[in-house]
Amino acid sequence: MEKKTPLIAPSLLAANFLEIGKDVNMINNSEADWLHLDVMDGRFVPNISFGLPVIAAVTKISTKVNDVHLMIEEPEKYAEAFAKAGANILTVHIEACRHLHRNIQQIKGLGMKAGVALNPHTSVSQLENIIADLDLVLVMSVNPGFGGQHFIEKTYEKIRQVKALINQSGSKALIEVDGGVTLDNSKAVIAAGADVLVAGNTVFSAKDPVEMIRALKHNS
Repeated sequence: MEKKTPLIAPSLLAANFLEIGKDVNMINNSEADWLHLDVMDGRFVPNISFGLPVIAAVTKISTKVNDVHLMIEEPEKYAEAFAKAGANILTVHIEACRHLHRNIQQIKGLGMKAGVALNPHTSVSQLENIIADLDLVLVMSVNPGFGGQHFIEKTYEKIRQVKALINQSGSKALIEVDGGVTLDNSKAVIAAGADVLVAGNTVFSAKDPVEMIRALKHNS
């Protein structure tokens, strides 16, 4: 079987916010492919992270794909602002969208790639009528809202289910996995069908973050 090299998306949520520019430049100079930006509103998830001003500042110096993950209610109210702030990919949660097809069309109409995230309890079958329109499916491997959580083992089967749905539908969507990804489990995550690994604490708490990014990328 041909070795698969994943895309690596370090999560800025785990960075040192006193030296955020330095950490973005570290990612710029690494083998990372995307920069993952988690936006939390304290309503959809029990935490508040950062918003538009931080993202607008970060994207000015980021040389990577700016991968914005909205863990917020009513994302349609802010999609245009995130496009203007420099988001290249905008992912919304299926659980937060009453009119998901409309959300996806809005995101694409603003010139961004569109993703849908699934919480651990959400069935993959809910993607059946939207999968063909997606650029990305984000499988949450922890409950959203906080970094540093342990990977939920059921996620491997869920990734396989998403992969089967993508193949069956002819969708071109990539599978991104977010939460508790480490050097120890990354190989199994990729083997299950993931294309993109989000890594926060694993990267930023490493002695050498650039080397950790390289290791994650070539561990499959």
